[in-house]
Amino acid sequence: MEKRDIKILIVEDDVMLNKIYQTKLGLLGYSVYSSYDGDEGLKKADDLMPDLILLDLMLPKKNGFEVLETLKQNLKLNHIPVIILSNLGQEADISKAMQLGAVDFLVKSNVKLESVISKVEDILQKNVKGV
Repeated sequence: MEKRDIKILIVEDDVMLNKIYQTKLGLLGYSVYSSYDGDEGLKKADDLMPDLILLDLMLPKKNGFEVLETLKQNLKLNHIPVIILSNLGQEADISKAMQLGAVDFLVKSNVKLESVISKVEDILQKNVKGV
């Protein structure tokens, strides 16, 4: 599978940050989609069936925990790896996200763009054949 065949959904309400991730992942050849609230993120996940989701926790309409829980309860979507990318960094938040099914939790203020991209590519290599 070529990179352009790999779909990544970014669910992040910070427009600038969303655009930064879109641009970087797009330049690497991935097909990147975005949404800016939890409801829209769930709808796009259902429509697109992405190979990976980058999910913020502090979102309008439905928060990231609600989105993650809904994704993991949906038999059509529960296989999609979800990386939490949030400013929430308390142990309780990390633990809750991991229990709900996230594959990783990155604290925005503690992680550089290159580290996020590296984590995305590591997870895609494990989950998408031919990457």
